Order: sequence, then structure tokens, then C-alpha cells
Amino acid sequence: MLARREHSAFEVRRKLKQRDIADSEIEQAVDRLQQQGLLSDVRYAESYIHMRKGKGYGPLRIALELKQRGVAESDYGHYLYASGMDWHSVLKAAYDKKYGNGVCDDYREKAKRIRYLQYRGFALDEIHELFK
Repeated sequence: MLARREHSAFEVRRKLKQRDIADSEIEQAVDRLQQQGLLSDVRYAESYIHMRKGKGYGPLRIALELKQRGVAESDYGHYLYASGMDWHSVLKAAYDKKYGNGVCDDYREKAKRIRYLQYRGFALDEIHELFK
């Protein structure tokens, strides 16, 4: 399972539980994998952030998805909000991919575009900065 991609400890526990493995055995296996360095929530978070950023998602959406996957904010917060992360370029690329370089003068269309970018996980102040 770990040979294909990184997994969070939460995902490994869930997948092992689906195979009707005892809880005590699951905890032993997860602890052993973490001690051997084969299972790391930090490494999983970095991989996940890189993948979702490449698909045009913003930090708010990625943080929500990581929480849903059982990753603690302490494991991903430093990487997600690092100064080297250029979320403005990701926002611009997501906007251009969906709407092209066309200017939007219609209020309803602009509101629709703003909602789309918020859904993608970008903060409202970043979106308004893009429209300036």
C-alpha cells in the first residue's frame, strides 16, 4: 500500500480496519511503520500539498482536505504557509485556466468567478487583489 504513494496514519488505520484487522495489531503496525520512517504525516502533507497546488487549489481548501484525512495542522502548517509558497501565481493560473485572460465587467459574472475561486480554496482578499 505504501509503495504506490504516501499515506497518512489515519488512512492506513482506516484501510487496515476495512480488512478486519484487530485494533491492537493496527496500532502496532502503524507505530512500527512510523518508527522505521516508512509512514510520516509530515511527508504525506508535503506530497499532498504539492499535488493539489499543481492542480490549482488554494491553501484553504488544501488545509481542509488534510484535516479530513486526519493530518494535524502542526504537520502541514509550516509547509502550507511557508514564505516560499507563491499562492498568487497558483490563483492566477487557476483563474486563467477557467476564464482565460478576458476582463469581466458584469457584476453577476464577477461574483460567479469570485465564488469559483473561493471554492478552490483561495482567500477573498487574494481574489480581490487579482481583480484589481
